[in-house]
Amino acid sequence: MTTTVSSQPVPSTISDVERDTGVAKETLRVWERRYDFPQPLRDPNGERVYPIEQVQKLRLVKRLIDLGFRPGKVIQFSAEELQTLTGQATGANGPSLPPPELQRYLDLCKTHQMEALRRQLSQALLMMGLKSFVIDLVAPLTSLVGDAWASGQLATFEEHLYTESLTVVMRSAIFAMPQAAASNLGAPRVMLTTLPQERHGLGLLMAEAMCVAEGAHCISLGVQTPLLDIVEAARVQRVDIIALSFSVAMNPRQALDGLAELHTRLNGSVELWAGGGNAALKRRRPSYVRVFALSDISAAIAEWRMRNANVATG
Repeated sequence: MTTTVSSQPVPSTISDVERDTGVAKETLRVWERRYDFPQPLRDPNGERVYPIEQVQKLRLVKRLIDLGFRPGKVIQFSAEELQTLTGQATGANGPSLPPPELQRYLDLCKTHQMEALRRQLSQALLMMGLKSFVIDLVAPLTSLVGDAWASGQLATFEEHLYTESLTVVMRSAIFAMPQAAASNLGAPRVMLTTLPQERHGLGLLMAEAMCVAEGAHCISLGVQTPLLDIVEAARVQRVDIIALSFSVAMNPRQALDGLAELHTRLNGSVELWAGGGNAALKRRRPSYVRVFALSDISAAIAEWRMRNANVATG
């Protein structure tokens, strides 16, 4: 007897869509009532499930909202119109191709040549050095992969393969760097993590690489660390800085609420640094959080050293 396996993508549950797009379940239900989109199907148990086409459109809608658009202004557009609008909003002029050196890596992702991708990334790292590799290659390439995923050019599993391949290369590079001694008073102790709702870790990994390259003593907790654990780890590890990464996928209100609670619980004992493309860091930046791009980290650590050298000699 022959069993036929369907090649159709399995619809996503509402929890899957929330994790995938960064749009909260409650917001999805409100949009469904108010704008007649998304239009979920129902599984045998009567629960909402979302076809892949709707999930891809929701990614584009979320990207535009993060860029400052109102849902009601964009949600009725087609996926193609949303893609064009995203390009206009981010300064891209039409469907221009990415630079050839980035396209080469993206093509390896699309054709699932992950060993070749890791090999070429490793070669680029050796040629460029860690800081230039992160700022000039990894950051724009990761944005390109994110755009390709949002527009449906890359499947979710292909984006995951890229993430895992890059993580292997980056971790090897970080481990190969001389780590500052824990007792080195001139080196800031930086703990890196994300809040519980943030599961994306590439931004965090890039920040860690930049900090290590500047001679900081880094302690990585990985992603999705509970707030109380962040506070306790900061105390036990006697850290000077907590560095947090916020992707565009995280709900901005959750980001701001988490930062506020963390600030209150730390009571000024540790500096809070943050980075990433989340709207919370752009439009409503809290005064108690220092926000840096990857390219700012070198200067930020140098400035920390100056401040603390003055304190030590003052």
